Amino acid sequence: MGELTIKIPEELKEEMEEFPEIEWQVVVRKLLKAQLERMLELKAIVAKSEFTEKDVEELAEKVDESLSRRFKESLKK
Repeated sequence: MGELTIKIPEELKEEMEEFPEIEWQVVVRKLLKAQLERMLELKAIVAKSEFTEKDVEELAEKVDESLSRRFKESLKK
């Protein structure tokens, strides 16, 4: 099995130490596997996409405008 070393903030380490019964390497392994599966799934979806980068930018702009409009309307209520 491969090995990965990560650095975490001391505060996080201290909080993790409050749960000595937890096998943190198992937790991290599962989280990494789940994240990788999501990334591979997204990669497969993107590979099938016929959107160009310009299409994506235009869609993102429309979504931003719509969200902004909805937010402003919610403030009026």
